[in-house]
Amino acid sequence: MSTGRTHPGTHPVDDDLVRRLIAGRFPQWAGLPVRRFPSGGTVNAVYRLGDDMLVRLPLGRGGADDVSRERTWLPRLAPHLPTLVPEVLGVGEPAEGYAWPWSVYRWLPGENPEAGALDEPELLAEDLAGFVAAMRRITLPGAPQAHRGGPVTSLDAETRAAIGELRGIPQEGVDCDAAVAVWEEALRAPGQDGPPVWLHADLMPGNLLVDGGGRLASVIDFGCMGVGDPACDLFPAWNLLPAGSREVFREALGVDDSTWVRGRGRALSQALIALPFYRTRNPSMARHARHVIREVLADEG
Repeated sequence: MSTGRTHPGTHPVDDDLVRRLIAGRFPQWAGLPVRRFPSGGTVNAVYRLGDDMLVRLPLGRGGADDVSRERTWLPRLAPHLPTLVPEVLGVGEPAEGYAWPWSVYRWLPGENPEAGALDEPELLAEDLAGFVAAMRRITLPGAPQAHRGGPVTSLDAETRAAIGELRGIPQEGVDCDAAVAVWEEALRAPGQDGPPVWLHADLMPGNLLVDGGGRLASVIDFGCMGVGDPACDLFPAWNLLPAGSREVFREALGVDDSTWVRGRGRALSQALIALPFYRTRNPSMARHARHVIREVLADEG
């Protein structure tokens, strides 16, 4: 999610536009205050609407597709999950010069967890494993393909291109030879054993909310959800959890060696691709990519 314009072709969004959209589509909410909500993401602008709702407005076509996906699937997934997930309260249409469908959700309290500053990392690891396991058990028919849910080999060209870019940015200090070794190990790992499973497919810290005790309270932003390789939902192991809690997460899920290796490679791939793109565009995303790269390359598996 984002409140800025990061990708080419994104649509400018401001408070006045949001007020006009709400008044036109949901006049019963027209008198509620609208406040920009800070976010380090890149796909949506997010606004608080009163005390109990938020408005999410895609900044481009990719985010617009997510609106339809969440509207269709979140009500079906929610009863099967152990944590709260977004509840769609209304879907808006293009208007006022804004080109995309947008959505109103019930506000979910909590804070994004921060790597290196977790109150209860082992308990959070267990909570995350419980959520991932519950997603995997879902058997709803007609599921879409998850974003990033295909075989690891589908990421090879983009990952190698990113490593090439980072070789040309020595100030980033990425051990590109080590990154290649981890990536090639993921490519050699046996593929998914069994049918595709339901995935959130974007379990980054910005899509998790924890309560005051550091426990998982809710999971948000399901725009990448669908079915695919179970390794896709292992991202928290390297993007959030410290090494000891990483093992708690793995053991709670019962992850086999090949799936773990693919998950580590996928996490590294995403960070390698993100870093050269975001390093001058989005400091928060670039900082997180550096963290994931360090964690993966320091992980002995």
